[in-house]
Amino acid sequence: MFRAQKKRALERTNFGKEVVREQDYPDRLNMYLIPPLAEITLDQFEEWALDRLRVLSEIETCLFRNRNMKMTEQTVKPLLEKYLPLSPNAVSGRVSKGSQLDDERKKDHYSHFILRLAFCRTDDLRRRFVKAETVLFRIRYTSADITEQHALLTRYNFGWTPVSDDEKRSLKDFLTFSSSESTYATSSNETYFKVPFERVPELIESRKVFLKDGVAYVPASKQLSLILTEFSEKLERALEVTARALPRLDEDDRLLPILAHLSKGFVAPEYIPDNSTTGGLGHGVVRAAQVDSLVPHFPLCMRTLHSALRRDSHLRYFGRQQYGLFLKGIGLSVEEALTFWRTSFSTCTDEKFGKEYRYNIRHNYGLEGNRRNYKPRSCAQILTDAAPGANEHHGCPYRQFSEDNLVAAIQGLGVSDQGVLRGVRDDVRNKQYHVACTRVFEATHKAVGAKSTVGVGVGMETVTHPNLYFDRSMQFAKQVEAVEGESGK
Repeated sequence: MFRAQKKRALERTNFGKEVVREQDYPDRLNMYLIPPLAEITLDQFEEWALDRLRVLSEIETCLFRNRNMKMTEQTVKPLLEKYLPLSPNAVSGRVSKGSQLDDERKKDHYSHFILRLAFCRTDDLRRRFVKAETVLFRIRYTSADITEQHALLTRYNFGWTPVSDDEKRSLKDFLTFSSSESTYATSSNETYFKVPFERVPELIESRKVFLKDGVAYVPASKQLSLILTEFSEKLERALEVTARALPRLDEDDRLLPILAHLSKGFVAPEYIPDNSTTGGLGHGVVRAAQVDSLVPHFPLCMRTLHSALRRDSHLRYFGRQQYGLFLKGIGLSVEEALTFWRTSFSTCTDEKFGKEYRYNIRHNYGLEGNRRNYKPRSCAQILTDAAPGANEHHGCPYRQFSEDNLVAAIQGLGVSDQGVLRGVRDDVRNKQYHVACTRVFEATHKAVGAKSTVGVGVGMETVTHPNLYFDRSMQFAKQVEAVEGESGK
């Protein structure tokens, strides 16, 4: 990776004779000032970036839904532990090359810089990336112990000017009353730094610092605001530099499609059903005759396709692809899929069905053509597909429906709460379609325990895949069955 940077690093080290070494990671708090220099595989490049993007996408959703920091941390921390863990040094007592700590921190470091390449292209992408990364850094900083926080301040020179004891005594009254939290005892023992006032707008707005001649006197206890400002500003400048340099980078052309894919807003990688949370529901266990009974657990996009199929006894190609792969994902085998589509196309003769539709169904299961085993389409793929035309019903209803038709469709699911409907309208106007879908999930599953702060359940995820919606709905249903079974004993 980054061959030009690696070449320059070699030229600076013993005339290019010394091999580039892996960067050391003494601490887990990273300001990402030094680009990575070693090589990684293409698989690592994509996998690490997608794992980090899962976390950043959930942070962006929390911000859009106005969740406070405590709720955001509760949502994000399980995802961090799963996709982007960073263990403290205390786990092993020290950091050694090749250790788990090094591997975790290397992945964190590289994934950040990979996403810089993807998100540096426009002002909007840069703004979103900086905002999400700053929240991620804040979560990690506040969860770190005092030793790790001090190590960060020692390692990076932020250019803050310490306030001398003499100056602090001369300003003791102002420092004491600059915050309602301060007392003379605390202010006299507190360490203060002088910084330009424009670097701490949040502290000034909340009247937590003393201002004099354009300088803010910031107590050490309020350092977090300073550090976050430093982090976001450095990242903003770095993204601008990356954007200017991107056209000149001599990267492998194989990276360009990956970077383009990563930059398309939130990304939902392939969803793999978790049998441990869906009660064993997996591939090959759903029969064609059961599909109608499972529709209450379908997201709106799949309900729309199912309703059109039942009404018209037909779906056009893109609708069959979207719905067929979804049914495959919930457990419909190829034999059951052939039965389902043949009975659904009730106005079609056996000969026509065999000629026009049978091959395509088997092809989706990897039994024809190039034998590729196709996966159910994610929300990101559905949103970026061609828009439906006349007599077509594929796509995302939250994007494709008019506002009135969308509200009517949601009300048809039994959602009458005006607050929910207003929220969905706001989500759609802001192009946060996955948030709108999650909001509807919460409303339709409220009676079985879903809350407006839990998303679709495990890990409090937002909806990023139709099959995730289905699996979590089934999970809620099985929990209710289990409770009712216990109470009936």
